[in-house]
Amino acid sequence: MAQKTGKSKGEEKTFVHDFFDTSGMADFTFKNVGKPPAGYPKGSPDTFSGSPVYPTYKRRRKALVDHCLKNPAGGNIKGYYYELVRLAENKGPVHTGLISSALRYIDDRYDCSDFVMLGIVRLLYQLKDSKLLPEKILKDAERTLLNFKYYPDEPGIDSMCYWTENHYIMFAANEYLAGQMFKDSVFTNSKMTGFEKMVKARERIVKWLDLRFKTGFSEWLSHIYYDEDITALANLIDFCKDPVIVRGAEMVLDLLFLDIALNSHKGAFGSSHGRSYGEEKRNAGIESTTDTSKLMFGTGRFSGSDNMSAVSLALGDNYRLPVAIYEIANSKPDEIINRQRMGIKIEEAKRWGLNFKDFASGMHFLTLEAYNHPKTAMLIMRMFDAYNWWENQFFKPFKDFKPFINLMRITRLLPLLAFVTRKDLSRNTREEVNLYTYRTPDYMLSCAQDYRKGYGGDQQHIWQATLSDKAICFTTHPGHGEDTSGGYWVGSGTLPRVAQIRNVLIASYNPSRMPGLYMTNKLFFTHAWFPKDEFDETAEKSGWIFGKKGDGYIALYSQNGYRWQDEGEDKDKEVICDFRKNIWVVEMGRKGVDGAFSDFIDKVSEAKIGFKGTSVRYESPSIGTVRFGWRGSLRHNGKRVSLNDYPRYDNRYVRADFPPKRIETKAGNQTLSLDLTRGVREVSEFVE
Repeated sequence: MAQKTGKSKGEEKTFVHDFFDTSGMADFTFKNVGKPPAGYPKGSPDTFSGSPVYPTYKRRRKALVDHCLKNPAGGNIKGYYYELVRLAENKGPVHTGLISSALRYIDDRYDCSDFVMLGIVRLLYQLKDSKLLPEKILKDAERTLLNFKYYPDEPGIDSMCYWTENHYIMFAANEYLAGQMFKDSVFTNSKMTGFEKMVKARERIVKWLDLRFKTGFSEWLSHIYYDEDITALANLIDFCKDPVIVRGAEMVLDLLFLDIALNSHKGAFGSSHGRSYGEEKRNAGIESTTDTSKLMFGTGRFSGSDNMSAVSLALGDNYRLPVAIYEIANSKPDEIINRQRMGIKIEEAKRWGLNFKDFASGMHFLTLEAYNHPKTAMLIMRMFDAYNWWENQFFKPFKDFKPFINLMRITRLLPLLAFVTRKDLSRNTREEVNLYTYRTPDYMLSCAQDYRKGYGGDQQHIWQATLSDKAICFTTHPGHGEDTSGGYWVGSGTLPRVAQIRNVLIASYNPSRMPGLYMTNKLFFTHAWFPKDEFDETAEKSGWIFGKKGDGYIALYSQNGYRWQDEGEDKDKEVICDFRKNIWVVEMGRKGVDGAFSDFIDKVSEAKIGFKGTSVRYESPSIGTVRFGWRGSLRHNGKRVSLNDYPRYDNRYVRADFPPKRIETKAGNQTLSLDLTRGVREVSEFVE
């Protein structure tokens, strides 16, 4: 990420950095941080907790603070948040070189500067009186906030991402809180006063909160980017003086934690994800949300890799978790079936107060990464012109075809081009998703039902079986051999068609042979992650692969056979089917229902399973006959099962329409009632 800084036309500054396709947050680091001070901690790693530790929030908070004080900052750009804990606790030494590097990172407008700025905003609001903080850093931090570019319509050419769902709220929260802090000052980049910035950012924040309450997250159940959302919301709750924003942020944060509670198993946020990375979905102990899960629910790990939301919550006093959500996270009924719908359909823009003309709507379409949708393509290209995004390195693929794209715009053929290329070039786009999670005390199975089959994939994680933090199974079609978006374990080259009913899941793959413009589709096989060494026992019988972890069981079947990877780091972890088209079938079980592991093996291996082209008929020993394939409906014992139009929430604890007016949750005698329109948040009891 070497920087080149110069001048563009007039006085507009240019910030251009070498661009890379990220494989995770570990790729983003500070430069020239200097040596840590004498006495700086060497490290005392935490271990993963699958069962709740520490009975109270107060005790869990102390455990997190103690962990931060005993450990060095992590290696990525979020690591410096540990220094905020040292400042808050007045317990050094503080690695001030990290904070200075954080300020330089923001000043140079590197991508993800908004992540970093959330911590600087907290520092200035909450920690500026610390005796461990040099006066120069305080002055530099104030200057950084006053000089920053908070929105793409401000001067400056850069390659920051302003628009995905998490970036959107972080930039808006940073702008509002910086404006509130320096209400009467003039921000040097925009020439706006702090008050003007508050007005500008408020509209974006309120709309974002409204859409999240009504439709959930397009980056659904993301164990990566919920970390960013939580941190922005925590800052608003702690420092914003607008009660409408604060109450909305509290409600959306409640729902975000409800999402995690409903879709986690023993501390592993092991559901389908709208955005994920390869390492994190294979190891729950390094999920970006695992620190926060352990802080709020007692399960997970203080990992130190991504920690900004956990630190922000621990340092704040204003957000309190409803006991109802804590109870859901740690409840162990025989089964929980959770159906929920998230996101919007772009063609229904008017329903959500959006249109295909104004840039404010365009930014909301970009939270869905709808760069190349037929309905949005013309609007997005106008934004490219207005915001000079042709120079933004995120959009280099567009710039390479700029003359051709402009010709399509002039001839009004761009929407048609977007339609023709949609399955390849709109692979990032995340429209409405219907989610299904089946959780028992011993395992969890989760998927995005019938989601964009045949479209190119990006970072979507369509299904996962979870038995522990590392005893995990899922399948993908790899788009290429690299560990980046759409690659070997990150996302998909082509999305499958997946359906689940209770403990049985079917994933049908049918990737196109046609090479794309964005991704060439050179790999024509599918594979499964099934790490033998993370299971207590494994077995193979009648074409099935079996695994046991604790009292939970999994069985995996490949239509066209399989082979184990026999070399490299994925040896005995990767299961490969060398056919382009394939169907993977999953059945899960547990000791309390299915008896001994050997009994489960016998029942499943003797079950009838038959394939016809891209369809399967499976006579599950637990739930009966299931039919599904690339086309047609999901049928269970002859009856059609709907895979779409789910409610906002539908489970034993909460049932809410899509979109909801109120969301009411009940776990035992604990209740939570949320009404965003009326600004009412009613909670029976908070965790203490």
